[in-house]
Amino acid sequence: MPDIRVIQDLHMPELRPYVCTSEVQLLRWFEPEPGLFIAESPKVVGRALDAGYEPVSLLVEKRLIGAQEALISRCGEVPVFTAELDVLTRITGYPLTQGVLCAMRRRKLPDPETVCQGAARIAVLEDVMNPANLGAVFRSAAALGFDAILLTGGCSDPLYRRCIRVSMGTVFQIPWAELSHTDPAYVDMLKEMGFSTVAMALRGDSIRIDDPRLAAEERLAVLLGTEGEGLRPETIAACDHVVKIPMAHGVDSLNVAAASAVAFWQLGKR
Repeated sequence: MPDIRVIQDLHMPELRPYVCTSEVQLLRWFEPEPGLFIAESPKVVGRALDAGYEPVSLLVEKRLIGAQEALISRCGEVPVFTAELDVLTRITGYPLTQGVLCAMRRRKLPDPETVCQGAARIAVLEDVMNPANLGAVFRSAAALGFDAILLTGGCSDPLYRRCIRVSMGTVFQIPWAELSHTDPAYVDMLKEMGFSTVAMALRGDSIRIDDPRLAAEERLAVLLGTEGEGLRPETIAACDHVVKIPMAHGVDSLNVAAASAVAFWQLGKR
């Protein structure tokens, strides 16, 4: 039986994960154990549940309690806090997307070797700091058949609310891990795992993204860099290939999210 609780007090301790709490506070909620994250919208919450993440509580707009009965039941006996939309907006500080939020427990991340085991195409993101861009990259990687994503320590957290929302929950569908190696040592690690490494960068010696040598590679790691600066020079120098997306009309580059979609579409072909 769902534990439906109508919100009478905006300062209830149980609402703390939703009360404009910073992402860093959520990350450290159970420190030293993995903390919390907030999944937003029924579809995203459903994908997190499919991936085995454990719900702690739900925040649901009152008029949607009946419509979301199946989702609420999937969350078991966790408390379901509810009120009118204006009350929930006062609690969170932002309008709820489709009227549903879920506080969920993080899990210990797998190591890169485990994530890449058996993978033929992986994406490696170096210091991609914008959560919306990171979420878009995850969505493209999942949609276009990439097997895993690795992140350097300078990247945004894939379990930040905005990243999860932009990814449409694909952060729960594609395996990912964080790299402990520093640049360019992580490129050497990728090569040791059997990947041919591709640096997406505009240089005089760049080859076209449709070069047949790339499609012929059995295992390919596609590296994309931070917004604006791109990959570090030492990362590019360590890679097997430097690859560009041909541009027209004098455009010199694409946003990392757009570039990733083009790269994954072309380089995922095998």
